[in-house]
Amino acid sequence: VQLVESGGGLVQPGGSLRLSCAVSGNIFKIDNMGWYRQAPGKQRELVAAITSDGNTNYVDSVKGRFTMSRDNVKTMVYLQMNSLKPEDTAVYYCNARGVYRGTYGLENFASWGQGTQVTVSS
Repeated sequence: VQLVESGGGLVQPGGSLRLSCAVSGNIFKIDNMGWYRQAPGKQRELVAAITSDGNTNYVDSVKGRFTMSRDNVKTMVYLQMNSLKPEDTAVYYCNARGVYRGTYGLENFASWGQGTQVTVSS
């Protein structure tokens, strides 16, 4: 199972970005998905998470500014980021957990993308 993020870049404070994450592979089902970020010198933190039926949770610092959504048909997940602040600068990673069709049957997976850089600066 592979995850590929896109949509990062350089944006001014107050601006917006939309991150996308495409999940591919012989997937049977995708359960919870999450967006994480890691700033230089800091630990990776969970920013937003979404369940298979669309329930979301956010870290307090992004509530009201970020919105996570998923498209189960396209096996995509998105993170709409508005009112961006310099402290949002980080590498953003997509994570997915679920079940895939392995060689010998159904197997669990927990996969990460390679990350996409988000820089908020004037």
